[in-house]
Amino acid sequence: MNDSSWGAPPQAGYWGASDQGPVQGAAPAGPAYDAHYAQQTRPMPIVPDVPEHGGDQDDGQGAARLSGPLFRDEPFRDETYRGENPSAQPYAAVPQNPEPMPDAPQPAQPQPQKKTAGRDLGAAIGVGVGLGAVIVASLFVVKAVFVGVVAVAVVVGLWELTKRLEERKGIKAPLVPLAIGGAAMVVAGYVRGAEGAWVAMALTALAVLVWRMTEPPEGYLKDVTAGLFAAFYVPFLATFVAMMLMADDGSRRVLVFLVLTVVSDTGAYAVGWRFGKTKLAPRISPGKTREGLLGAVAFAMVAGALCMQFVIDDGTWWQGLLLGLAVAVSATLGDLGESMIKRDLGIKDMGTLLPGHGGIMDRLDSLLPTAPVVWLLLVIFVGSG
Repeated sequence: MNDSSWGAPPQAGYWGASDQGPVQGAAPAGPAYDAHYAQQTRPMPIVPDVPEHGGDQDDGQGAARLSGPLFRDEPFRDETYRGENPSAQPYAAVPQNPEPMPDAPQPAQPQPQKKTAGRDLGAAIGVGVGLGAVIVASLFVVKAVFVGVVAVAVVVGLWELTKRLEERKGIKAPLVPLAIGGAAMVVAGYVRGAEGAWVAMALTALAVLVWRMTEPPEGYLKDVTAGLFAAFYVPFLATFVAMMLMADDGSRRVLVFLVLTVVSDTGAYAVGWRFGKTKLAPRISPGKTREGLLGAVAFAMVAGALCMQFVIDDGTWWQGLLLGLAVAVSATLGDLGESMIKRDLGIKDMGTLLPGHGGIMDRLDSLLPTAPVVWLLLVIFVGSG
């Protein structure tokens, strides 16, 4: 139907077709309806036209004028009655003034939830203070005792990591050579420096390869690969703490390393919890935010300037700013690295040894990658001591 048929008068063969022929006085058939179509049309009653906005009236020729629809998408009355558009409804069936529906009950608005730390904060603080006291006491009383504390932490961390790998992935990294070689690495780093640490690392890797040969060959490659990764990730990075301790002011260097790492973590937590909105790495660690990273950088840089100026001999405040920035970045990357491992394993914590913290590895995550960064920058700034 073209635009010229909107509101055109109905033809005789359309509304009044019957066995007796066309109706007296009806207008002749127009171009919109041919004779063949008029013969096949059933006789239908004339639907009285409703004037729209004072529209078409009877033209006096004996045939009603059919007003066009208000919108083109609206079906014609004739389409409804002759069955061409079954979905269309007669105009009389559509209520003109439907009664308003009663208001549906509104769902209860969720109450805003108060931010929480996600852990037992009291237990976390208590355990943290206790660990700090043990570390500081061993650090400034007898250096060898502190080296022993680091070695124990390394062995426990290796046990947690290999245990989770076996439980979640079926990977059996050899724990015995890793534990012995890891403790030897820490001691060698304190006694012989970087050279001793590298030799101990090489011997530990060889021991892992040989130890795994005593079992069936199935899974050999993945087991020894995981063992070599564990040897580098935990004990080898920890040897840089022992190497820092070798200097004349080694205790103060280690103290600066620990303080800056803790301050960075604290700044990230405090600022991220209060102001954090933009996720830093949602697929790895949904709780970390970019605002928290800025807080870690700010806190660590201020602490670094103070520590280098007043704790480290021959240190300056601007060196502390650079050191704090590097610590904030390395600590964040270390935290994200362990979070990546835990996401792959499908666990929240590496262990349950420390209430409020998780396991030993959950406390070493930011310390391990930060140790070589601090060791290197202190050697560059003030020498090896």
